[in-house]
Amino acid sequence: MSSIVKVWSVLGVGLMLGAAALGQGSGDAKRDAAKPGEKLVVTGTAVAPVVNPPADSTTEGSVTVGGQAIAYKAVAGTLTVGATDVQDALLGLDGKMLSDTGVNPPDPAKPEDAPPTARMFYAAYFKKGAASESRPITFLYNGGPGSATMWLHMGSFGPKRVLTTDTQHDEGAPYKIVNNEYSLLDVSDVVFIDAPGTGFSRIMGKDKEKAFWGTDQDAHAFERFIRRFLTKYERWNSPKYLFGESYGTPRSAVLSAALQNVDLNGIVLLSAILSFDNSADGPKWNPGVDQAYALALPTYAASAFYHKKLANPPAVLEPLLAEVEQFALGDYMSALLQGSDLSEAKKQAIAEKLHGYIGLPVAYLMKANLRVQGGAFSKNLQDPDGLTTGRLDTRYKGPDYNPLSEEAEYDPQSNAISSAYTTAINQYMRTELKYGADQTYKPGAYMDVGFSWDLRHQPPAGPPIGQGEGGTNVMPDLAYTMKSNPKMKVMVAGGYYDLATPYFEGKFEMHHLQIPLALQKNISYKYYASGHMVYVNDDVLKQFHADVAAFIKGTESGR
Repeated sequence: MSSIVKVWSVLGVGLMLGAAALGQGSGDAKRDAAKPGEKLVVTGTAVAPVVNPPADSTTEGSVTVGGQAIAYKAVAGTLTVGATDVQDALLGLDGKMLSDTGVNPPDPAKPEDAPPTARMFYAAYFKKGAASESRPITFLYNGGPGSATMWLHMGSFGPKRVLTTDTQHDEGAPYKIVNNEYSLLDVSDVVFIDAPGTGFSRIMGKDKEKAFWGTDQDAHAFERFIRRFLTKYERWNSPKYLFGESYGTPRSAVLSAALQNVDLNGIVLLSAILSFDNSADGPKWNPGVDQAYALALPTYAASAFYHKKLANPPAVLEPLLAEVEQFALGDYMSALLQGSDLSEAKKQAIAEKLHGYIGLPVAYLMKANLRVQGGAFSKNLQDPDGLTTGRLDTRYKGPDYNPLSEEAEYDPQSNAISSAYTTAINQYMRTELKYGADQTYKPGAYMDVGFSWDLRHQPPAGPPIGQGEGGTNVMPDLAYTMKSNPKMKVMVAGGYYDLATPYFEGKFEMHHLQIPLALQKNISYKYYASGHMVYVNDDVLKQFHADVAAFIKGTESGR
């Protein structure tokens, strides 16, 4: 859902979190889309190009946050970006080719042959009466890859949000769209951006999918969007923040490195994953790389604790998690690394220890060779009850589709709230923001027939695309940004019950960034008793707002 929902099915593993997008190199050549002759793995459905974008819509409103009424101006509109820096420089802010470029414009009779462009939709909220130059501005996006930003827009920090009952599947419409007392407008202007091909964003031109649907291509589209936005609204001198959720976190890593000469004040990584080797969704297809099993273990323990599947549960969760974290990187990881050299007696002992922590039967753990991936855990934790455990948020549960399946076949959390968020964004856009009356809002590009994502990536100063070894990993990109801008701060946030991007995996990656030890102090961590989309829990959203607001207030001076 939020930036992760359909992603795994796109990648062939039912993932959802958007794998990690790596970075890119410096210099125009490295930042352009792949050159002719390079093999791409992106396909998609042809979309008829639209020459004239819909007009922007400007409205006004007010939101009450912390008892204070905040008047704001809202702009719903689009900015068009090119697929390369050279091409992008030929476009004006209206998305049309500048008249003095010396380059012949595309033949209007053959729009399918025009250079690829992305018309990126955004909803921006500006506090009225605030000095724009000193006012922080935060760019927010979901992930997928291929997800629109309706989840963050209607669930987290916009002026309105849709109400859903935490851990429950509500009845159908009408849903309640209410004043968001936890909007981030009390400390920052906010801009919600739909990725190319999602929401109201559209891609056009020749080979448009190749140009925008990929790790590096996507990040460069966002980079060019942000530069154009800063120009259009004269916000170059404002404190700047990136806020990505799920696949939006690897996007933030690559994007931050791509924003040459744009020092960010901070980055918020919500439900983070930067190295796809650490995903709990498909480690069985990556034999010999066992750390994903260990990094998911604390989330398994939290889930078993929540659903009362532990024989001797502790009184509170956090001490259990600390104990399981130590076991995961100690005895458990040591056992996995031994492979077939692990003795049967030691294997039995580890299985019994695992049973005490995550609730699955010892016999099952032995049969699984001590290795349980996310989908198998979701299916088996509550299997005796005929229930499937949530993936995005393991507090959710629902009836098994097939009691005999090996792994979960759907995500109860996604089913529980997707209708509410889809309804809310469609209703709110048209009635409140006065935009999109004749357009279709696409919750995700992954719904397009043949959608695929080019996961190849070139990190800063790394080997050319296609010549590097290993899985997609954008940790070098974030490390590059932090070393290039040692005053920038990073806030890592997540939920204990998130199985799409387990919280311990995000923590592990931060502690393995290639940065000087002194820069580790620039990273802060906030974890909550919620899932992938921490904001679906009202109490957590309240605390999450306070934490993000404090992060911005503490960094907007650049110190």
